[in-house]
Amino acid sequence: MNKLIQLQDLGNKDYKATWDYQETLFKEIVDIKIQNRREETQLPTPNYFLFVEHPHVYTLGKSGAVSNLLLSEKQLEAKGASYYKINRGGDITYHGPGQIVGYPILDLENFFTDIHKYLRFLEEVIILTLAEYNIIGVRSEGETGVWLGVGTPFARKICAMGVRASRWVTMHGFALNVNADLGYFDNIIPCGIKGKAVTSLNVELGVENVNEQEVKEKIVKHFAQIFNSVFEYPQ
Repeated sequence: MNKLIQLQDLGNKDYKATWDYQETLFKEIVDIKIQNRREETQLPTPNYFLFVEHPHVYTLGKSGAVSNLLLSEKQLEAKGASYYKINRGGDITYHGPGQIVGYPILDLENFFTDIHKYLRFLEEVIILTLAEYNIIGVRSEGETGVWLGVGTPFARKICAMGVRASRWVTMHGFALNVNADLGYFDNIIPCGIKGKAVTSLNVELGVENVNEQEVKEKIVKHFAQIFNSVFEYPQ
């Protein structure tokens, strides 16, 4: 089992271009798995982890309701935002500047074959990362992602998650609000959940700006710990 993960930081990149790139890496892994089964070989499958920041975009998961997008096409254009219906789980969410998006493209047969465990592990990575800032992130029963203040009138989501998996290969992932413009969330019913707010790390810390590179480093550290893996950094 190959537990080496190739880390790539794509910087600020268009959503559709990034989605296409994810699909390319996903297909690479799946093709190796198919070849191994067909030819009875044991070629190792690679694992990838992409960091990216997207321009303003709303994405709707395959089980989501388009009615949760509260903007018309013209209003989207006016806000400089795009919209895609995509092949991950979950409902609608927003991506934009000030948000750290992570796309683990893993062959789970290198780790464990349990999608629910995978999601809980992703949540744990973010919970541990927030703890380093003295922020108590928790799970909300029946609602994937990481929340603050669950069980109070001030419950708010800080990290959304939505994944796709086929042949035990994952894509899509999580979006952690670090320095996000929360006003863009007013244009959707986030994750299709009414009556709950969204927050960002800088808001919770009461600062104007949080060092995003530092947050990424903490995410990588905890991901390696939780998934018992090693990250390979680009040369």
